Amino acid sequence: MKFIKYCLLLLSLAHSGSLLAHVGEHSNTKSVIYTIKGKQVEGHFLMEREGKVFIEQENGKIISADLNDFSFSNQASLSKKIAFLKQINTENRVVGKFTKNTESTDYQSIYVFLFIGILGFIILMKKQNQNPKMAYFLGSFMLFFYACKTNEAEPTTSTTNTTPTLSKTDPSFIEKVFTPYKSEVKTRFDDTYFYVETEGIPQTHNMMVGITSWQQQVPIPQGYTGSNAWSIPLKPEFAASPLSFKTNFMKGAVAIAPNGIPIFNPLNNRGEDAFAIGELDQWGGHCGRADDYHYHIAPLHFEATAGNNPIAMALDGFAIYGTKEPDGTAMKTLDEYHGHNYSNTYHYHTDTKYPYFMAAMRGKVSLDPSTPAPENQILPQAKSAGVRPALTALKGASITNFKATGTNAYSLEYTLDSKKAYVNYAWDTKGVYTFTFIGIDGKSTTTQYTKK
Repeated sequence: MKFIKYCLLLLSLAHSGSLLAHVGEHSNTKSVIYTIKGKQVEGHFLMEREGKVFIEQENGKIISADLNDFSFSNQASLSKKIAFLKQINTENRVVGKFTKNTESTDYQSIYVFLFIGILGFIILMKKQNQNPKMAYFLGSFMLFFYACKTNEAEPTTSTTNTTPTLSKTDPSFIEKVFTPYKSEVKTRFDDTYFYVETEGIPQTHNMMVGITSWQQQVPIPQGYTGSNAWSIPLKPEFAASPLSFKTNFMKGAVAIAPNGIPIFNPLNNRGEDAFAIGELDQWGGHCGRADDYHYHIAPLHFEATAGNNPIAMALDGFAIYGTKEPDGTAMKTLDEYHGHNYSNTYHYHTDTKYPYFMAAMRGKVSLDPSTPAPENQILPQAKSAGVRPALTALKGASITNFKATGTNAYSLEYTLDSKKAYVNYAWDTKGVYTFTFIGIDGKSTTTQYTKK
């Protein structure tokens, strides 16, 4: 009986060795208060699978919810945990699909049967009052060998989706992105960057109409030219730890549209989905505090002129495509960064739901040391320049019309309390801007500003 207990203990230890070889999270830390769709839940983070976050409550019940259902502060902390665990699980491995080592599994079955046979042999010998020393030795040896083979039977990775070795981007490839909008942009390149110059006001679509959360800003020229042009790296490199858009890049552009208009993080500088809260117009853009027009999503309407070319270029040097692959086929499965490897390079894709076009910066970028996360921005970064103090949100206002009224002159119409109001403005060649505000009461005020 003592020997049987010994064998069972040894088998348990051997099996435990294989369990300890798995990556897992076991914690005695204090529980966390999570806010899920406005409801508070206390518990521990267990894991994330396909966008679902699993939380173990204090009563032992396990619940799951989409990451986007958590509060923004919870999303930030959970994203860091998820990224950390993924880094551990994928470190020094080739990204690919996990496959089971079936050969090892077959050996495990053989070892178990051998162990049972040896155990039966020992019991038989003891009943016959014989000394089973050799059987003891074989049983112990088989147990330890079983434990080693069990640990070797951990999942292995396939090399069918290996990370490509990146080469320098051909400038002619990027040139195709901007060719349909040559009337609005100028391009050039050197050995390091592809440069895009523009005045920052779209010429092929209207602006501002449809915004229901308005900061009282209007589009004016920005002068993204010369040394202040947008810069796209020609030698992209994969980042060792891609930075999530949920905790980074809430200031400045992350990509450039084919008409030269910058594209910002889908989240505004408060961490809110700019599209979801009504801050964007019908074309995915709005104006910042410097009256600078920019997008917060990669507008899919550019697919109409892109053909099989990208609809934008990210500031890490990788292309952003629409809903199709470069060969015109349907978009393939995307990774956690909202892109994938393709023909020895990498590119992102655009979608109609969050994160819309990029979830993280897959490529290496330089960060502005003067702007800490989450409002860190990429360098080099073209600068916007306003002519008047930034205003505050006008609660309840909806922009209903925007039109050109002459050369360098525009009129914005909005409704408030079912009444119409206007912002009429224009500028001259000397950089003098004249703003006329007509309120819902019909009264008007005019102010002038000079661009420095």
